[in-house]
Amino acid sequence: MGFDFGNLLNLLFPSKCPVCGNHSDSYLYSPICKNCWSGIERYTGPSCGICGTPTVSPHTTTCGNCLKSRPLFSKVLYYGIYDGILKEAIHLLKFNGVKRLSKPLGFLLSELPLPQANGIVSVPLHHSRLWKREFNQTASISRFLSKKLKIPLMPDVIRKIKDTPLQTDVTGKERFQNLKNAFSVSGNVSGLELLLVDDVITTGATVRECAKALKKAGAKSITVAALARSMPKQNT
Repeated sequence: MGFDFGNLLNLLFPSKCPVCGNHSDSYLYSPICKNCWSGIERYTGPSCGICGTPTVSPHTTTCGNCLKSRPLFSKVLYYGIYDGILKEAIHLLKFNGVKRLSKPLGFLLSELPLPQANGIVSVPLHHSRLWKREFNQTASISRFLSKKLKIPLMPDVIRKIKDTPLQTDVTGKERFQNLKNAFSVSGNVSGLELLLVDDVITTGATVRECAKALKKAGAKSITVAALARSMPKQNT
C-alpha cells in the first residue's frame, strides 16, 4: 500500500465533522467527513431556464424576474441548493479559510454541463474586503476549474470598484441598487465566450451586474457557473 499523507494529517490533527460529529476521515474534505460529503446532492428539479431560480412547476421555463428584465448572461448553471452539507462546505471555505475545500468544490462545478468557453472569470471582491478576508474563495475555485477543464483563467479582468454593503445586509430589491455600476472591466474580452464563476447565487444581482459590465466591454456571451443557489422566499 502507498503512503497516504492525507491520512497521516488526519491522525496528527484529528477533527470532528461539523455535520455528523464523527471524526473527519479525509484531509481533502476535512473537517467534513467523506460520508457526509457524499451526501451533497445535485439539484435536478424544475427551474428557470435563464437564471436557474427553482420553480414549482416543470412547465415554467422562464421566471417572472427574467420575463420582466432579461439578464445579459445566457444561462445560470449550479450544482445544488444552498443548504445542508453544501452550505457548510462553502462557509468553511469562505469564512473559515479552509482553502483545501476549493478543490473538491471546484470538482463539483466541473461536473456541470458547462459549454465551451474562451476564458473563466470569477466574481471579484472589492480590494478592501479582499484585504480583510485575505483570499477570494471564488477565484480559488476558478483556478481549479481552469486546470480541470483546460480553459484559460482570466484573473483581474473584472474588478469591483465600489465597496458596497454585504448583500446579506440588504433586502432583495436593495441588492440590485446596491450593486449598480459596482463592476468595471479592464481586460480585453471583446468577442469572447466566458464562464463567470460565483459561489452562491441568491437574487442574482451580483452576476447580473458582472454580466452587464462584461457585455459592455464586448464579451460575446456569458454563462454563469455557481456552486449553489438559494431557494426563493415564498410570499406570505
